[in-house]
Amino acid sequence: MRRCAWAKTNLMKEYHDKEWGKPVHNDAMLFELLVLETMQAGLSWETVLKKRENYRRALDNFDPECIQNYTSEKQAQLLENSGIIRNRLKVNSIVVNAKAFIEVQKEWGSFDCYLWSFVDGNPIDHQIKDESEVPAQNELSQKLSKALKKKGFSFVGPTVCYAYMQAAGLINDHHVECAFK
Repeated sequence: MRRCAWAKTNLMKEYHDKEWGKPVHNDAMLFELLVLETMQAGLSWETVLKKRENYRRALDNFDPECIQNYTSEKQAQLLENSGIIRNRLKVNSIVVNAKAFIEVQKEWGSFDCYLWSFVDGNPIDHQIKDESEVPAQNELSQKLSKALKKKGFSFVGPTVCYAYMQAAGLINDHHVECAFK
């Protein structure tokens, strides 16, 4: 059974097989993936996935309604938590992005409606034949990055946005021969 070449460890195989590239339309999961993707900037995805449960516990199960009210004291506690990535700018972005996420939900009815409008509700299947064809970013991720920043989000550059769209299934970059496509 073939899977994408990057899924080498058990953790990465499980993520690849069960989540990556599968369309997500649940706002709670979309927020979780956004947080995790912003945490990944400059790190490996496996590093972030290993800390996922720690983030879930530390961040009230990724609930943006709770997170938007985090005080500077709560953020300082997070920076002391060895189970998560302790980067002040990234921790601050979690709170900033929770507030912006909620505003988008109010404006669009759901974050799902907003996000999927960038692909007209249909996943883009790149028909990858060689993993070297997968870009770090593209015109669409640049457009999403610019739009999210305009709405007040932080740590959402085009590379983060591309990985986010892959994770949430807006972009399908599974190899054409991948059994989990």
